[in-house]
Amino acid sequence: MASDPRQAPLARIAVIGVTGRMGQALLRAAAGFPQLLITAAIASARSLALGRDAGEVAGIGRTNLLVTSDLERALGDADAAIDFSHCDATGANLAACRAARKPLLIGTTGLDAALEPAISAAAGEIPLLIAPNTSIAVALLVELVRASARTLSAAFDIDVLELHHRTKRDAPSGTALALGRAAAGARGLPLPTGAAPDGAAGREGRPDGQIGIASVRAGDIVGEHTVLFSGPGEQLSLSHRASDRAIFARGALTAALWLMSQPAGRYSMRDFIGVKTLT
Repeated sequence: MASDPRQAPLARIAVIGVTGRMGQALLRAAAGFPQLLITAAIASARSLALGRDAGEVAGIGRTNLLVTSDLERALGDADAAIDFSHCDATGANLAACRAARKPLLIGTTGLDAALEPAISAAAGEIPLLIAPNTSIAVALLVELVRASARTLSAAFDIDVLELHHRTKRDAPSGTALALGRAAAGARGLPLPTGAAPDGAAGREGRPDGQIGIASVRAGDIVGEHTVLFSGPGEQLSLSHRASDRAIFARGALTAALWLMSQPAGRYSMRDFIGVKTLT
């Protein structure tokens, strides 16, 4: 993705996890952002794509940008990084961006809670945005769920239903957990950590106040999330359905551009969209 030498790009971004679904989507979506330039395509040191042209890997033709595993060197020529690799690599990627003093957007899901101290330390030195879902509409959905859980009485049960493609590694999805935790936080309930077997609460029924999460992995579903508020005689359903992975790529690129103008700190898509709700 060579730039016109007569016009310097406003932002240079390194894509980590470039051979994955989202990494390739970022490369394809970047053409719609004339204010930025993808300067690095990072993959695992074990990737068979190393040395190949990143554009050809993403199906957009030759870009003269080769896939590499040398993140430290790549960050030297980048203004920020976007990580959609694997949760096992997040700690090392975070450390590299912290050492290079480069803003980082982490879209990788399934992060281990043991990573929290490293995340907090990095956020003290660089702008860091962690988003289990980079869709701007999903960020708004989280806020609508928060407001609904606060407004509706405890007589309304809350359940999160999520569907993804059969190869998605984590279940429930990071987005489903974010939706469940938004509802739990608004109600003062324990934060949900996972899905019940088969999406059910068990033969004895669900405990009072428990927020249910059910996951389905099938076919090539990009991503669907629905939050059900089920009360006596009525039901409220809030849903988001993704039909094109490009929405997440566009959201991530837009959020990364915003992140570069922020001071060091930990951010979310809620901060990016600027929606404020009572806590």
